[in-house]
Amino acid sequence: MQITEHVYSTHIAEDPNAYGAMHPGGTQIYFVGDPADSMVMIDSGEPYRHWRYQILEYWEELGSPNIDAILITHGHGDHIGGLDRLQEAFGCPVRCHPKLAPRLQHILGGDSVVALSAREIVRTSGDVALRPLFTPGHEEDHVCYFLRPDRVLFSGDNLLGNSSSSVRNLKQYMNSLTRMASTRPTVVCPGHGNTIMRGEQRIQQQIAHRQGREDQVIAALTEGATTVDEVVSAVYPRNLRKSLREAAGRNVRTHLEKLKQDGFIEERQAIYALVE
Repeated sequence: MQITEHVYSTHIAEDPNAYGAMHPGGTQIYFVGDPADSMVMIDSGEPYRHWRYQILEYWEELGSPNIDAILITHGHGDHIGGLDRLQEAFGCPVRCHPKLAPRLQHILGGDSVVALSAREIVRTSGDVALRPLFTPGHEEDHVCYFLRPDRVLFSGDNLLGNSSSSVRNLKQYMNSLTRMASTRPTVVCPGHGNTIMRGEQRIQQQIAHRQGREDQVIAALTEGATTVDEVVSAVYPRNLRKSLREAAGRNVRTHLEKLKQDGFIEERQAIYALVE
């Protein structure tokens, strides 16, 4: 599927009753550049044979262009699976965040992994170039890529098409969203889910959503909540399904950790006493 002048994607459907439940809308693997000249590929998906076959078949449909590099958004298994086979097939370098480079170097061997630098421009065919943006939050080694000619932002897992992203460090994540918004993308191409039109607006909506949730957490603390469970009960609907309560707790913890880093709250250790 062609998304913009220089952006092509092969969509990989995932079983919603199995692991695909974590990726509503499936996964997208992107090829960027000119199929008649050269391109780069973004991420390599899961380590399944049929995924690799689909990616290689799509590359052949594009005319088997030269692949200048495989760009990695972050080191989760569903983004670097099959990387060894695909890198071998394309005979190209792999580019990634410096924190991820040693791990990928161990996987691939040789000198096929080249760490990105913060101010680098990754070039492919003609005037097509992508600017890496170091955007930690979902993971510390996360990188987004901005394609200025098409005003497209490849968001990895920092922004998803059909669901909310899990966040490891919310303070970093909020800063990263602001940086992503500063590119003013027309289109956001996520690692999972549908392509996002009105990209800048969607990023701003995500910033507002996260800020609104933080305000709710602060209100719960103000009203006397002192534990994660109490905050969850105050912030989320009373009829929240049991299966979602654990995820809600993780989300609340990321907000509490950010408020701690901001100096807004403090965490006190449990107090123990003898039973009378």
